[in-house]
Amino acid sequence: MTPGDCGRDGPLSVARKLQKTLAMKTATFVFALLVAGTANAQVHLDVTIGGKTLDVRDATNKVLASYQISPGLPKHPTPTGNFAIRKIVWNPAWVPPKAGWAKGKKATSPTDPKNPMKVVKIFFREPDYYIHGTWDINSLGKAESHGCLRMDPEHVAEVARFLMEHGGQPRDENWFWRIIHFNSDEKSIYLKNPVPLEIQS
Repeated sequence: MTPGDCGRDGPLSVARKLQKTLAMKTATFVFALLVAGTANAQVHLDVTIGGKTLDVRDATNKVLASYQISPGLPKHPTPTGNFAIRKIVWNPAWVPPKAGWAKGKKATSPTDPKNPMKVVKIFFREPDYYIHGTWDINSLGKAESHGCLRMDPEHVAEVARFLMEHGGQPRDENWFWRIIHFNSDEKSIYLKNPVPLEIQS
């Protein structure tokens, strides 16, 4: 099992499935943050491997949102420690890492139905460790990946948008609409203000 390796839909199919839910959920999420006065505050992410959760927290450590994740298998653990998120890739391709378990596997383009990356990947330790979407929703809440952190595609898109907002790279609704529904190419975003991430066992 690879990080998110059980997806069957490419980004275009993902876009159709997210079309109605993503815009509504992200708009509600961002609006709630603005109301809470966190739009310009320092935020950070906390991941608990044992609890299989990713929390978005504000400067006072208040949990703004919490999501279920799937971390690495015991023999392919997710690294723990403090990291800084600097790079986000929308419509990502998948390139097999230089690891034994990936031997013989082929790279897949953003539009390839066999591409295990769904919607977006958020790097926390390049080049092989990132947060990404998966259509294998049943893997969430269990250790199933090769070290990456899997999330529901809708949720990882919410988090990526939130990170851009707080990392100095905000975009309007139209930009996200185009990147998710009409753009089949990779789009890399480099945050001006890296967002801290702590991963605990």
